[in-house]
Amino acid sequence: MIGVSLEPALDAKLARLHAWLAALPSALVAFSGGVDSSLLLRVAHDALGPRVTALTSVSPTNPEEDTAAAVALARALGVAHVIIPSNELEIPRYAANPTNRCYLCKDRLYDISATEARRRGLDVILDGVNVDDLGDYRPGLRAAEEHRVRHPLVEAELHKAELRAISRALGLATWDKPASPCLSSRFPYGTEITLDRLRMVAAAEASLRALGFRDVRVRFHGDVGRVEIGADELARLDDARLREAAIRGVRDAGFRDVTIDPRGFRSGSLNEGVVGREIV
Repeated sequence: MIGVSLEPALDAKLARLHAWLAALPSALVAFSGGVDSSLLLRVAHDALGPRVTALTSVSPTNPEEDTAAAVALARALGVAHVIIPSNELEIPRYAANPTNRCYLCKDRLYDISATEARRRGLDVILDGVNVDDLGDYRPGLRAAEEHRVRHPLVEAELHKAELRAISRALGLATWDKPASPCLSSRFPYGTEITLDRLRMVAAAEASLRALGFRDVRVRFHGDVGRVEIGADELARLDDARLREAAIRGVRDAGFRDVTIDPRGFRSGSLNEGVVGREIV
């Protein structure tokens, strides 16, 4: 990676990632447009050139702005990009929101990816799982194993903070992008997921971002929208007018009542208490 200035340990990991990818005959990258898959796609393109293709699955469970960002980045990199419509709500049992919901979603994604890889003669499917992901409750990893999806960022022993640092050095606009998991992650397990409810959550979170908040989640609890704001942004809500505007935006999205979680945003907060259990 000529011209990139990194501390020696990170430079070594980036070189390891590049060499690992360069050894592949060809690859399809499951590409969401987030920090992890964006860096992976950039380095894969550097290593493989036209032998890499990006695939993005478009679904009601994904924020529209994430799809737009993925399209823009793939175009900027000059990578072949396939966009496949998918609707997880059509998957049996998915809408019931069991604790293995992510398995059902990833199983569909990797099945779509495998079909496209075969059609294009691509040898390996890659995703953006990093080392930190291995410590959370992620049933989607089982789907990846079953579909023989490889995790190059894990192979290179890269953590999230390191991915951000490398992305910044490479000039990727995604280097400081907040995490943006699918909208279904806003629903407590066992709460039915519907298209209307997904739209409520998406609209509520969009209203908060329009007020300048970056790390936001609106958790769906029936008529109540529980708002999580990044810990470093919570103090902004001390402004009564801003707090009122935030609450009004969430109500306008369809929630009757709004609560602000004083603990702030916590990634995977709805996984608390379910690690190690699967309810099917």
